[in-house]
Amino acid sequence: MSTKRLLGVFAHPDDEGFISGALLHYHASGIETGLIFATRGEVGEISDPLLKTRDDLDEIREEEMRMAASLLGVNNLWFLGYRDSGVRGAPDNQHARAFIHARPAEVVGKLVQIIRQFRPQVIVTFDETGADGHPDHLAIYRYTTSAFHAAADSALYPDLGPAHSAAKLYYTGMTRQQILTMTEWLQEQEPGGPFKNADPQTLGLTDEQINVVLDVERWQDDKVLAASQHRTQVNPSNPVAQMLPEFQRKLRSTEFYQLATSRVGNDTMGENDLFTHVEG
Repeated sequence: MSTKRLLGVFAHPDDEGFISGALLHYHASGIETGLIFATRGEVGEISDPLLKTRDDLDEIREEEMRMAASLLGVNNLWFLGYRDSGVRGAPDNQHARAFIHARPAEVVGKLVQIIRQFRPQVIVTFDETGADGHPDHLAIYRYTTSAFHAAADSALYPDLGPAHSAAKLYYTGMTRQQILTMTEWLQEQEPGGPFKNADPQTLGLTDEQINVVLDVERWQDDKVLAASQHRTQVNPSNPVAQMLPEFQRKLRSTEFYQLATSRVGNDTMGENDLFTHVEG
């Protein structure tokens, strides 16, 4: 049995969609997987008011996440307990418990404790643009990067368990070309909508940044089924949901990863395995 472990670290339930193909693939290979979420997505949309109210959205989103995780083969889930900060400029940014106002040392400490407990060889989080620029995505990218290094240093957070040096830290997101294509289409459909000022040239992974390209075409249906468990977030009238099925399928068929740090040797462009050079 494999002793390899993969840990994804994200901001909100449903962010795991960026790596759901990897989670399915590695689970099928006997690799243990885990997910950390900084928040429970308390200020996400509610697609149908009959599902839940704003007052208990955090509870239902955790429940949705647990259902999705079971379909992805993820048996290890952690929630850090911070509040969703909302999109940039939203009133929720000012909430005292918003993740973006959390004390950095506290967040990093929570992540370090989980990393030392779970002891993954590979850790994945958002890229430096936060995939779409969401404040919480940017925050979890920074904190995860710090925790990757801190967890390996026995002098830091000495009371949080034995030091653990994960082999690799990857960043994930969409490619810049994918974001450009999506943004252009959305701006055409809704000229005055939330994407009117989006600058695709500042978001996503460039071709030069991508080290690992995972072909997850075989997991298409499983990815869709897992994503559908986030019922409060699935809105058929959302412009993104109305994008051409061909584009949506192409978007789901491949996942892209940038190698941020490696303690076991560097990947070469075009690698197709996050565990290259990793023993276990």
